[in-house]
Amino acid sequence: MPTRRFLQLDVFAHAPGAGNPLAVMLDAEGLDEARMQAFAAWTNLSETIFFLPPTTAQADYRVRIFTPVMELPFAGHPSVGAAWAAVDAGLARPRAGRLVQECAAGLLPVRADQAGDALHPAVRSPRAQRRDLAAPDWLLADTVFGARRGALPPALWNNGPDWWLLELADAAAVRGLRPDLGAIAALPGKGKLAVFAPGDGEADLVVRAFAPGVGIPEDPATGSVNALVAAALHRAGRLPGRGGRYLASQGRELGRDARLRLEVDGDGEVWVGGPVQAVIRGTVDW
Repeated sequence: MPTRRFLQLDVFAHAPGAGNPLAVMLDAEGLDEARMQAFAAWTNLSETIFFLPPTTAQADYRVRIFTPVMELPFAGHPSVGAAWAAVDAGLARPRAGRLVQECAAGLLPVRADQAGDALHPAVRSPRAQRRDLAAPDWLLADTVFGARRGALPPALWNNGPDWWLLELADAAAVRGLRPDLGAIAALPGKGKLAVFAPGDGEADLVVRAFAPGVGIPEDPATGSVNALVAAALHRAGRLPGRGGRYLASQGRELGRDARLRLEVDGDGEVWVGGPVQAVIRGTVDW
């Protein structure tokens, strides 16, 4: 049985124990999909990534992304973590500060931003699409789970995964929300809901993401969600921050206190990134 290199990272984390944990198998060649899925279920983290040889010369590295129950075409914190791991492990070297990631969503540009000696990758999200699906009546009510709604109409968006986005009136409503996970699990689009509101001083936006439909009651830091929120706010002409850049806070309610850096560039493309911490380095037999 081959021994494969393994990492566990905290993504969007200023220190170990913050952000969103990510399992990384660096030498996954030879594993079939069933064994990858079984390993992702075994790690029991929201996502596990597997490095494989690229299928095109345009890509610097290739990953497959799995939750404990399914494969994802794209996810933000696994993609940011993958870029960090690829450079750290010597699998890829940035060219003019750029990388190209291959995943099921296609080829994604990655910026290898430096903050001192630390690498803070930022990945360009697949372009967001608003789904043509009517929101259920309870999402359209003036209050949802006892919290007042914000101005942006709730809608289902997709940038690889589907997420319902719901703006609430203020940060306190987001922080104190007690959602009905059963109602969320029944939503079309695999039972996932993200709520957000203007920030409370420490960040420009506060976000929470609930995905009971795929076995994750609440995710501590969700790059795909934050990219979708940025796209929705950009379309509405309501981006926070300055120059298309802002800071989002997620995961405080779970003790993870993540910080995600968002940017909408001049072409309307959304970039999401932040710091990464290596917590576990070792090998795995699988």
